[in-house]
Amino acid sequence: MRADRRRLIKAGFLALSLGASHMVRGATMMAVRIWPAADYTRVTLESDKPLQTRQTFIASPPRLAVDIEGMELNPALRELVGKVQASDPNIAGIRVGQFSPNVVRLVIDLKRPIAPQVFTLPPVASYANRLVLDLYPTQAVDPLEQLIQERTATAPTTAPLPTPAMPSTDPLGELIAKQGQKPALPTPSTRRQDFEPAPTASMDRPDHPPRPTAPTDRLIVIAIDPGHGGEDPGAIGPGGTQEKDVVLKIAKMLRDRINAASVAGSPMRAYLTRDADFFVPLQVRVQKARRVQADLFLSIHADAFFTPQASGASVFALSQGAASSSAARWMAQKENKADLIGGLNLGAQDAQVQHALLDMSTTAQIKDSLQLGGHLLRHIGGVGRLHKPRVEQAGFAVLKAPDIPSVLVETAFISNPEEEEKLRSESYQQKLTDALMRGIFQYFSRNPPLARNRST
Repeated sequence: MRADRRRLIKAGFLALSLGASHMVRGATMMAVRIWPAADYTRVTLESDKPLQTRQTFIASPPRLAVDIEGMELNPALRELVGKVQASDPNIAGIRVGQFSPNVVRLVIDLKRPIAPQVFTLPPVASYANRLVLDLYPTQAVDPLEQLIQERTATAPTTAPLPTPAMPSTDPLGELIAKQGQKPALPTPSTRRQDFEPAPTASMDRPDHPPRPTAPTDRLIVIAIDPGHGGEDPGAIGPGGTQEKDVVLKIAKMLRDRINAASVAGSPMRAYLTRDADFFVPLQVRVQKARRVQADLFLSIHADAFFTPQASGASVFALSQGAASSSAARWMAQKENKADLIGGLNLGAQDAQVQHALLDMSTTAQIKDSLQLGGHLLRHIGGVGRLHKPRVEQAGFAVLKAPDIPSVLVETAFISNPEEEEKLRSESYQQKLTDALMRGIFQYFSRNPPLARNRST
């Protein structure tokens, strides 16, 4: 009996020892992803358990070395090498190897100096534990400079503009002038009838009369915000259509229409908060719009619900108090979770300051947003079904620009098979783009943009 007992105890110790050894080896790599963009490139390592890492940045030549502890090299990690795109503006290549028995070393060779951010994310939505490597260029992309470069890319070279006698009311135009190029006016739309204001405007109210229609002689900047992106796919339709892909296509169509139009002689220019498949935090979307001194902010999404029967487009504005309906409150809560799914580095500096800034919403901004939303809703209703006949309000984080009329458009319910099919259709995307353009033009026909201030 004693011998049997000793054998059982010995077997138990052996099992515990093997279990401890397995724990030391740690996590199993499940998936690896790379999201390249001019703003930054993100590398994501998804595992069944949290990863322990050490990282070292070498400045010359620029490269980032990451040691993953308790890890053995597996096929998923090896796949990372082949995922690097030649067009990636930040990553030249990736090398992986078994540095020591329990450490995998990952070396990212870089094309330019980088300020890396390395952080972990707990499981959320369909994701397990994630190790995120955000590779930000030390010379950050300036949204205003980017807009100027787009504006002047095809402009004919001329003699430098003379210095104006009076201070300019358009800092954006001023910066263009400093580059020694005269901004060429985009060709006016040949379908102006599409943008003519409707004979009546039911959303116009006595407390919000039209502004004087004096020309401003400056660029009208519209920030277009394609929702979600990168690690955050947004809603996914029953046919596998991802919200982030559909809204980016619509945003690019709208950008092209805006860049070819003008209002009362003032050329229009669109600025996209993202022009590729990468994640942008909600507060950064607002910051980008403010940096280019946008006259409007339009966030484009595709709705989803628990059942496939829900249908129709919606337009939302910000609410300083309670949401206008329980559905609007639910929608805002869902959209505000984008940072959790996309992966926000909570350790980033000045996060609290930026959040405080975005809470300074004004009554005037909301009033203008409601009017803009009314124009958009009316024209969207002309090409498809509306979910609600009025502009709804809730606490959407992405609409909290204190000085920019901002709306969020849910183009349709991607969870509805019929509407998913529409959203995939280029002809419907074009019709929706036309409706958005008519709504924007009608808004500016009653509310000519005011002269910009000099703050940036």
